[in-house]
Amino acid sequence: MIKKTWLKAHFKEIFIDSLIFLFAVGIVTSAGLLFWVSTLEIPDLSSFEERRVLQSTKIYDRTGEILLYDLHQDVRRTIVPFENISRHLKNATIAIEDDQFYNHHGIEIKAIIRAIYTNFTQGNLLGGQGGSTITQQVIKNSVLQREKTVTRKVKEWILSIKLERIYSKDEILSIYLNESPYGGTIYGVEEAAQAFFGKSAADVTLAEATYLASLPQSPTYLSPYGTHMEDLTKRQHLVLERMLVNGFISQEEHDAALAENAEFQPQAVTGIRAPHFVMFVREYLAEKYGEEALSERGLRVITTLDWELQKEAERIVAEKGAINVERFKADNAGLIATDPKTGDLLVMVGSRDYFSEEIDGNFNITLAERQPGSSIKPFIYATAFSKGYLPDTIVFDVRTQFSPSCPADSTSSESPCYSPNNYNNKFIGPINLRNALAQSLNIPAVKTLYLAGVKDSLKLAADMGITTLNDPDRYGLTLVLGGGEVKLLDMTYAYGVFANEGVRAEPRSILRIEDTRGNIIEENQVQTKRVVDKNATLMISDILSDNVARTPLWGSNSLVNFPGKSVASKTGSTNSLRDAWLMGYAPNISVGAWVGNNDNTPMGGGLSGLIVTPMWREFMDIALAKLPEETFSQPEINRVGIKPILRGEYIDTSNLFSLLQENQQIDISAVYQNIHSILYYVDKRDPLGPNPQNPANDPQYENWEYAVQTWKNQTYKLSTTTVESTGSTQTIE
Repeated sequence: MIKKTWLKAHFKEIFIDSLIFLFAVGIVTSAGLLFWVSTLEIPDLSSFEERRVLQSTKIYDRTGEILLYDLHQDVRRTIVPFENISRHLKNATIAIEDDQFYNHHGIEIKAIIRAIYTNFTQGNLLGGQGGSTITQQVIKNSVLQREKTVTRKVKEWILSIKLERIYSKDEILSIYLNESPYGGTIYGVEEAAQAFFGKSAADVTLAEATYLASLPQSPTYLSPYGTHMEDLTKRQHLVLERMLVNGFISQEEHDAALAENAEFQPQAVTGIRAPHFVMFVREYLAEKYGEEALSERGLRVITTLDWELQKEAERIVAEKGAINVERFKADNAGLIATDPKTGDLLVMVGSRDYFSEEIDGNFNITLAERQPGSSIKPFIYATAFSKGYLPDTIVFDVRTQFSPSCPADSTSSESPCYSPNNYNNKFIGPINLRNALAQSLNIPAVKTLYLAGVKDSLKLAADMGITTLNDPDRYGLTLVLGGGEVKLLDMTYAYGVFANEGVRAEPRSILRIEDTRGNIIEENQVQTKRVVDKNATLMISDILSDNVARTPLWGSNSLVNFPGKSVASKTGSTNSLRDAWLMGYAPNISVGAWVGNNDNTPMGGGLSGLIVTPMWREFMDIALAKLPEETFSQPEINRVGIKPILRGEYIDTSNLFSLLQENQQIDISAVYQNIHSILYYVDKRDPLGPNPQNPANDPQYENWEYAVQTWKNQTYKLSTTTVESTGSTQTIE
């Protein structure tokens, strides 16, 4: 009680003393800050008109001698008077970049505090949000070097305040609009308007203006010619919303611009080699180092590209692609080649003509998500092999209803039923996994997926490099027939894991990056990791290079046959032939090819192999001639102690042979009564374990068993068939 009374009596004195102390600390801190600022070398704005000389980033092939692209060799910049710039473009820029531009004096204290707080809470004081006004961005782009330091930021604030005393707001905005980067070699709104919309900056519509205002934040990532058009559109919608909130446009104007379909001009890029690859690398550089670094630091980027192979690939895709347009109504094509041992991206051809407006040639189809068809099957079979199934394992290629909720005799594939067909509408009966995969039969593939497990198969595919099949609950047994979407780039890397005997090399497109003095600022070493059982991948390579096994599908002397060489391959096609794939590899190269239409419209007649194989084969011949010859290792297959059906026997024939040797009459119905589906003998949770005590517990068992018994009864007519044996003569009635 005494303590509270004392505090109450002396509260005024304590409060005044505290204020004096805080005031003194503030004066000392401010004096120290002013002294520190006074020691900074603040650039003289008299040199503002000279601007800073930019040093361009250059991108080279793997030799470091072939220049693929100089980012600034064709810099385009046209200065236009402020009055010749559309008001929509001015207002859109202010709305998204600095909506208080006409109210502050160079810096926005609230924005700075907000940015510092956000960056501090994210653990990145010098990165993240900048809180920069348009004036600050002009200073940053024109006077200061780009190092991220507190000192540089303070200089930026001081110079921004000074600049506002020298130039009017309209003059500062004019400088910003005439000098900001809008993607590639395009600087300033006039060049941007001409390049993207074929008109001057004075004539762009509201919708076009908001697209242009969206770009300076991240011109490479948001490029309308890249693969992030959806993100660009989202930002354009944000610009329109900000303009509406700030009173720059009415609700009617907002809605009309939102509905307008702004048409971009075809991309004009000159002096560039391997354009799809260059843009792919450039996007990586912009994401890692920032747009500013690409413009100013003079980076020397040594990539993984093999220019000699790239030239041949571009020629082949263009020539074969033109033929496919006429014969198969296939407008586009793409090809990827990688080194399975190093992860190097050797070749990237994203269309048959990068500069073709007719086919949107600048769109990189190798990064698009498309359905893979049967080219996904090797990942399913590899999962099964890693669990103990063998290339000799027998499944039945017979009409099967895979939906337990549908009648076993149903042939419907309409949801919820699922009874797929083979490409030739025929069924073989018992067949081993080797021939089933080599001949790309659908029914055995679906059964193999069920045995291997959808989730385990997806995990293995992801471990091997497929990045897009990330939702196991979305896919069912249709996955093995190409029910998901994948990228040609990912598929080629993943097939490279088969080539490298189950070891995945981390993908890389850049070997090293040097600064202007030759110092290495990034160097990517080869990184590898085993992701698949070695023997399982050797089994896949053995099957996919087995010319005898695939002969019923391809013929004995096809374009995928390389006599005396180790080359594996697998085709794939989707419904209505919207996609044609050929994935293949040798021990030291993986090559993926795709043919189709960007808009996903069906192609014309023919099998996928007829469409895509000539292109893939011609490139593969050139690549193999350049590389040292290597051979696939042989898989180790142990059949001892393995269940008969796993090692290739779907009936027990031991009793039949003994009776034949004793010249006894045989009742075939007794011999063949033990024909069953694989689920009768195998618990898919433990395929190498004992036979299941009650096979009917498996939800697929009844339908699979019904299909097998139907086939057996139709084939052998057990009720009337007998075998008589006299000496070496056998009679089957």
